[in-house]
Amino acid sequence: MEINILLAIFGFLALGFSFVTATDPAPLDDFCVAPSGSELAVIENGQLCKDPKLVKAVDFFYSGLNIPRNTKNRIGSNFTDVTVEEIKGLNSLGISIGRVDYAPNGIAPPTYHPRASEIRIVLEGTLYIGFISSNPDHRLFTKILRPGDIFVVPTGLIHFVKNVGKTPAVAILAHNSQNPGSVTVPDTIFGSKPLIHPQVLAKSFQLDKKTVAYLQEQDWI
Repeated sequence: MEINILLAIFGFLALGFSFVTATDPAPLDDFCVAPSGSELAVIENGQLCKDPKLVKAVDFFYSGLNIPRNTKNRIGSNFTDVTVEEIKGLNSLGISIGRVDYAPNGIAPPTYHPRASEIRIVLEGTLYIGFISSNPDHRLFTKILRPGDIFVVPTGLIHFVKNVGKTPAVAILAHNSQNPGSVTVPDTIFGSKPLIHPQVLAKSFQLDKKTVAYLQEQDWI
């Protein structure tokens, strides 16, 4: 009896682990376009899909990734995200794409994507990029990227980018998830709503309370 219970527990843990580590599920149909508003929908393979008879080419289309974005903000960069929200036909395909514009000295603050790895190709400019491995070693991997260069960031690892050139820079990103998620570390920690108790942050980052208060007062949107 005890052996059977142990086997059941191990089986459950193995099954749960497979759910935790799985990426977006592979589609079992040609497509499953996400419905918008009051569009008619059907259930296919457990997902809500637009009626296939009503699907059009526009459901798989997006225009505008060639347009430069405004980088006059506190970090000097601007991200154009193209996920299932912008292209309904991405639903169930497990991919997404985006564009990032960087002003000179512009940055992408330390960020991680909880549901996807990232691949980045530089189109213009010179970028300094890096990511940090998880506990316990916290290894830093960095590279200088120029037009035509590609860099990959593994799933869930904190990464950052800085434009180290004298001209604007542009990069195209792709993720192996239709909705990779994005957690910007400084914004999340110091701009949470409601705010994290200052004593927690002061002790965690070895900062004085005045510094924590100053950081929490900044505009993290």
